[in-house]
Amino acid sequence: MIIRTLVVGPMQACCYVAASEGTREAVIIDPGGEPERIIGLVERDKLEPTLILDTHGHADHIAANADMKARFPDAPLMVHKFDAAMLGDSHANLSAWFGIPIQSPPPDRTIDDGDVVRFGEEELSVIHIGGHSPGSVCFLAAGGGNARGVLFSGDVLFAGGIGRTDFPGGSHQELIDGIRSKLLVLPADTVTYPGHGPATTIGEEARSNPFL
Repeated sequence: MIIRTLVVGPMQACCYVAASEGTREAVIIDPGGEPERIIGLVERDKLEPTLILDTHGHADHIAANADMKARFPDAPLMVHKFDAAMLGDSHANLSAWFGIPIQSPPPDRTIDDGDVVRFGEEELSVIHIGGHSPGSVCFLAAGGGNARGVLFSGDVLFAGGIGRTDFPGGSHQELIDGIRSKLLVLPADTVTYPGHGPATTIGEEARSNPFL
């Protein structure tokens, strides 16, 4: 899998473009701003986005959804069913708090825990872990053979941290329970790409994350 990282927007969110090496079909995960940079990367690397995925509905992860849909109209936009209403509601997605209301198009499809989404020769399993937002999810590409697993953890798990739980719909206990029961059980060498900050591994967070 080809993985490219862009740090976008005033909240410095991580937008990931992941592509199947064989087909160049790609997924755009959390287009949180600066759409021209995201589109430029896609065009430079000659990728074909077939999915747009939001790990959750907060503004810093959805701000460029409309631009992505305009440029790649055949790529369905997906978000967990619990966060779907947040996309078009600037108060629910928190953008109104900062005086820059953001409205995203509605999702073309909602996703839930255990769903699998595919692009090219790759597939991502949906892991729902509420607590940061009601519908926060992670996307897992399971490893096999000599390949390590890859986890896009959104704002659930960071290098040395976890997502905030003081937003509407947040729950510290739900977040911690979900991380322990659904993420820390993954292979220790699973490479984890969070919604903010540097990449890490599940093993590193199990050993040293002070919140866990």
